[in-house]
Amino acid sequence: PADNNGELSDSLVFSVVDAACRYAIKVRLLSAGCNDHTMHENIRYIMDKYRSHTAFYKSKTSTGNNLPLFYNYDSYLTSAESRANVVTLSGSHFLRNTSYDAVFVALLMEEGHKHEILSAGYEGTYTYFVSNGFSFGSSHQNWNAIKTFCNSNKLMFIPSIGAGYINSSILNGKYYETALQAAVTVRLEIVSIASFNTWHEDTQIKKAVPKKTLTHLYLDYLPHQPSIYLELTRRWAEHCSKEMSR
Repeated sequence: PADNNGELSDSLVFSVVDAACRYAIKVRLLSAGCNDHTMHENIRYIMDKYRSHTAFYKSKTSTGNNLPLFYNYDSYLTSAESRANVVTLSGSHFLRNTSYDAVFVALLMEEGHKHEILSAGYEGTYTYFVSNGFSFGSSHQNWNAIKTFCNSNKLMFIPSIGAGYINSSILNGKYYETALQAAVTVRLEIVSIASFNTWHEDTQIKKAVPKKTLTHLYLDYLPHQPSIYLELTRRWAEHCSKEMSR
């Protein structure tokens, strides 16, 4: 598939999965199909290209199958009926019980979206946006209710968290840790960490060393270490693992 500029992204994706393989990391891909037809075609294309790669992430289903897991971005912009055409057996573009079957999770913004996600046939939901209070799905106070709904309907719930905005007093990691603690409190099995090297969208956790050129001053985490968020991530990953094993 092409990016927003019409450039094919296959070479970049292969670079990512090859790098992930070297470090024993798995890669999940996000599908942004605008309708049932494009979603159907995108999933088939991705599966044909990458599913045989060692680093291509697969999730074990309740039936014991290992299937690729896809995040369906902006899914709420497409009707539940259109999405059901792909993720249910009765759909006109169905992928179920074919060689392209997968685990699909849809984006939850508003409270009503959870019912649409259930009726559309998805296996779960994720929140994507990481600003606490920005939407129903991204608000920490709602995670317990969402998880309860998902548990009662055998759905996955995957909230997203991030480091915090650069115009807030968050560079000590507290905003990030508050979100992680909220996830642990609700005992969530999977959490998405948004980090796209996009400082203004609060999605930056990668190492950042102080740097200044003649024309630009780069943002950093001073007075904290360049790897503060990576260290916090490792510490919380270990903590979450211990909590879930209890």
